[in-house]
Amino acid sequence: MSAMIEGKNIYLLKANCKGAIGTVSRLTTYLAQRHCYIMELAQFDEIETGNFYVRCVFSTTPGITPKLEELRTEFGQGVAERDGMEWEMHDTLALPKVLIMVSKYDHCLDDLLYRQRTGEIKMEIPAIVSNHPDLKRLADWYEIPFYHLPITPETKQEQERQVLDLIEETGAELVVLARYMQILSSNLCEELAGRAINIHHSFLPGFKGAKPYHQAFERGVKLIGATAHYVTTDLDEGPIIEQVVERVDHTYSPAQLAAVGRDAENMALSRAVRYHLEHRVFPNGNKTVVFR
Repeated sequence: MSAMIEGKNIYLLKANCKGAIGTVSRLTTYLAQRHCYIMELAQFDEIETGNFYVRCVFSTTPGITPKLEELRTEFGQGVAERDGMEWEMHDTLALPKVLIMVSKYDHCLDDLLYRQRTGEIKMEIPAIVSNHPDLKRLADWYEIPFYHLPITPETKQEQERQVLDLIEETGAELVVLARYMQILSSNLCEELAGRAINIHHSFLPGFKGAKPYHQAFERGVKLIGATAHYVTTDLDEGPIIEQVVERVDHTYSPAQLAAVGRDAENMALSRAVRYHLEHRVFPNGNKTVVFR
């Protein structure tokens, strides 16, 4: 979506609270009174918890609608406070910064870089971090700074401190583990809570450890999948954002299963990153609410 239409700014409001009569009315009335036109409105009520989620994209009227900071202040002191909302308001023109971490597998990184270059995923990538030097040439081709930060059990704490320093220096809002083959420490997981996405090579729960597609072949699986989820201290058990599955059969070799798996990983990870950056994902305990 273009962030500017005939001089109009396009902003995005993301909010959640306990469901109550009049919440949607108060939100839409607030925008209408400030001459904002609602372009998209998605909402969801979770019956089990009574939680309410809403994502609203709206355009402004030049010369009449207040500036973004004023809209934020007024909304926070008015509707949000009245309904006890957790909320965010964003300018859709702003490009979020994303730091990507990789090891030796290149397919997820290459896919994300291509989607960023073509504008499919609107983001800025200020840095690529790896514990191996193998993918520097790919980063150089895209003219993105590459940081080789090797890691051993003895240097793990220092290496992760360097990662955190780099995140702060670049202003990265999201960290993507694009097949980064290292387990993050509990401290780093906590530091990155809600802003780090990992890709897992199966439709969780699934095969773990080395050569997962060989394990799948030995078990005669009929589905190959991938899961993109937020990183937590519970390994591969963070809130799921997106899952992709592909049907396979007895004719597939381990190499063919791995090829299907790579495609699934690319798709699941790219969708999860895009959903997050477009503020479509709401954390919901061990789950997520995702407005596609």
